Amino acid sequence: MKKIGIIGLGMLGNAVALHLLDSGFEVTVFNRNKDKTIQAKEKGATIVDAPKDVAEKSELVVIVVKDADAVKQVSFGENGIVKGRKEGLIVADMSTIDPSESKNISEKFQEHGINKLDIPVMGGPNVAITGDLVMMASGDKESFENCKEVFETIANKVFFLGENGVAHSIKLAMNLQITMLALGLSEGITLVKKAGVDPKIFLEILNSTYFKTGMSENKAFKMIDGKYEPTFTLANLKKDISTITNAAKSLGIELPMIKKAEEVYENAVKEGLGGIDYTGIIEYIKRINESK
Repeated sequence: MKKIGIIGLGMLGNAVALHLLDSGFEVTVFNRNKDKTIQAKEKGATIVDAPKDVAEKSELVVIVVKDADAVKQVSFGENGIVKGRKEGLIVADMSTIDPSESKNISEKFQEHGINKLDIPVMGGPNVAITGDLVMMASGDKESFENCKEVFETIANKVFFLGENGVAHSIKLAMNLQITMLALGLSEGITLVKKAGVDPKIFLEILNSTYFKTGMSENKAFKMIDGKYEPTFTLANLKKDISTITNAAKSLGIELPMIKKAEEVYENAVKEGLGGIDYTGIIEYIKRINESK
C-alpha cells in the first residue's frame, strides 16, 4: 500500500502528510483552506479539490478533522469520500470523536462497501513529523493488517484494540489525563508563586518523584515562562472535553472532575485563550486570581 490520502491538513494532519512523503509514500491531500496545503505540495503531494478525488487516487484515506460532523461531511456529503469509492478502499479516522459516533459512521461506510478503521493518536505535530506518535487502532482486523506498514510509519507504537469505537474510548480517556495534568500543574504553579516560591523549584522537586510526567518535565517550564506555542490548542482540548462528558452521559456514568474541567476550559475560550496551547489554561487561572 503506497497511495495514501489525507483529508484535513491542520497541524497534525499536515505533519502526518509530510512524514509520509518523506517516507516514500504517494500522498494526495484535501483541505478546505488551500493555504494549508502549501508545505505538502512543495514536498510532492498531489492537491485535489474534494474528498471524492482523494478516494479515487488512494488505497487508504486518513481523515484528520475537527469532530464527528466534519467526519460525516467529508465522508458522505457532496463530493464526499463515498462518491470516489473503489474496490478495496480503506478509510481510517484519526479525528477525536465519540465512540458511538464512530460506530455509526463505520456502519454507514459499510453500506457503501468500505471498511473504516479508528486510528486516534497521542502526540502532537512535533512527534508526528518524525513518525513517533502512539496509535490506538480498532475496526476490521484484516483491514488493519493491510494498513499496518503505513500505520507503523506514522507511529512508533501501534495498539490494535478490537471492534470499532474502542480506540476512540481509549483516546478520550487519554485526553482526560491530559486535561487533569494541565490543570494540576497550572494550580500548583499558581499556588507556589503566590506563596513566594520560585515555581521552577516546585517543578524540580516534582520531577524528582514518580509523580513526574512528560508534561511536568517539558511543557511546565514553558507554562512558567508564559510560552504557549500551540501543538494542540486550548479550544481543541475544550472540544474533546465536551466529547468526553457527552460519552460519559451516554454510558450512564458520572465523571465529576471532567465536568468541572469543561466549565474551566469553556470560560478560558470565552476569555479569548482558545488559540494558544492547551497548557495556556494557566493564563486563565492567573486571570481569575488577578481579578480578585
